[in-house]
Amino acid sequence: MDEEIRTRIENRFPGAVIDVQVDGNRAVLGVTSEVFADMNRVQKQQAVYACVEDLIADGTLHAVTIRAEVPDG
Repeated sequence: MDEEIRTRIENRFPGAVIDVQVDGNRAVLGVTSEVFADMNRVQKQQAVYACVEDLIADGTLHAVTIRAEVPDG
């Protein structure tokens, strides 16, 4: 499951630094990308959420924590 989610996020955010941790039906997703530079917190979370919303809808994932950030520097 980790790799499937990582691939989905990589496809949506090429070049991003991605951290995916799945424990059963819970996932913690960390994405650091320049794409987020002009987005507010909610927009960032919605963009990452879109990568896994079907997995949430079908019950594969129950809880998702998203950390979406712009790179330092």
